[in-house]
Amino acid sequence: MYEKILVPLDGSSRAEAILPHVERIAQMNHSTVIFLRVLRPVVAGDGYKSILLDQTEAENKRRSEDAMAYLAGVCGEFREKGIDARKMVEIGPVVKTIIYVAYRENVDLIAIASHGRTGIPRVFYGSTAAGVINQADRPLLVIRARKG
Repeated sequence: MYEKILVPLDGSSRAEAILPHVERIAQMNHSTVIFLRVLRPVVAGDGYKSILLDQTEAENKRRSEDAMAYLAGVCGEFREKGIDARKMVEIGPVVKTIIYVAYRENVDLIAIASHGRTGIPRVFYGSTAAGVINQADRPLLVIRARKG
């Protein structure tokens, strides 16, 4: 039923609360799991100075490499359990990028953990899960991650 599952992760233990659920679904369906880390771009505050531009590019590269290393660990754990897993890092607006990757990769399910923010914190910080829920055109698995 679910051949490809997209799992956006932000590196937090709360986001990783989705992993046991994805593992079970992937094993039952022989799914490919695509782990995605979306990084907000670091932009230079003064775009006409080449030093700032070089530093910005270097910072984006460093962050991408760190994210890829993190995802490699998560992929490795899934592969050890016999689950086909891939990793990708994208730079851009988080919700739009998740939706775009889901479309581009033709995934059957997006699985994401919500940090469970409500009220004022949600207004100030937004909610990636809520944004995905409102914009996704495919099935979603959303769990509310609670503090450990």
